[in-house]
Amino acid sequence: MLPYLQFMGDGKPHSTGDAEEYLAGVFKLSDTDRQELLPSGTQGRFKNRIAWATAHFKRALVLQVITRGVYQITGRGEKILNGRPQKINLKYLDGFPEHLIWRKAMGEKSKNIDSSSVEERADQTPQEILESTFQTLSSTLADELLEKIRSSTPAFFEQLVLDLLVVMGYGGSRAEASNRVGRSGDGGIDGIIKEDKLGLDAIYIQAKRWEATVGPATVREFAGSLDGVRARKGVLITTSSFSKDAVDYVTRIDKKIVLIDGEELARLMIEHNVGVAEFQRYVIKRVDLDYFSEE
Repeated sequence: MLPYLQFMGDGKPHSTGDAEEYLAGVFKLSDTDRQELLPSGTQGRFKNRIAWATAHFKRALVLQVITRGVYQITGRGEKILNGRPQKINLKYLDGFPEHLIWRKAMGEKSKNIDSSSVEERADQTPQEILESTFQTLSSTLADELLEKIRSSTPAFFEQLVLDLLVVMGYGGSRAEASNRVGRSGDGGIDGIIKEDKLGLDAIYIQAKRWEATVGPATVREFAGSLDGVRARKGVLITTSSFSKDAVDYVTRIDKKIVLIDGEELARLMIEHNVGVAEFQRYVIKRVDLDYFSEE
């Protein structure tokens, strides 16, 4: 925040784009740094932080709006710079009542949040905090899903894999997928399933409800079994993980084999709403600038 305000200290109107270019130089950010996205992939992290720094400066009456996306330092902002502060952060801006009232209204000082949590997140924007929390909840959900899967019966695991593949667009209907996949009785499923609803190609599926790491021997055996069904494509699914050698092996053969470990399986289930149900929904809104345009 301090170098941002110093940039605005010349008293001239500047756009957030101008500030972005200046700050990228101050922090020696590479193109890769500047292109880093928030976990949702909807916005750049650097742009997001500048936007929120601007919002805090406006609420503290440190910057004023000149026109859309263009700001100018206020008398209060100039006074801050004249005091030569070592740094400017949210705690510093809370010294201005307008900013403190706004922050309390946002709930950032809730007594339900412990002080260590607030301190750890002091350098994050609200969107970063929200997305980080969402990632944590998703990770916890994935762990719970895998725990449920590992404690289920082999027959239920077969059904789960079929349901997921059908929802993802493979195998045609649920009934068609059931008819095409044979039961091995060893805690997994083996068989052929349609690659698409028209059945233009077939994919060999094998699922292992294991806890131990799947090594290259299992993958080699699976690759060899493709020859028996004249298949060139396969998917090997496990509730555990694959060793590095197993992952390397599939990159060296001419067959196309996709490895799905427990983490990826849980992610796909969450993404395609298999075995999960919506619990609560939050809708984040922003001002519709087109609505307020008088042109």
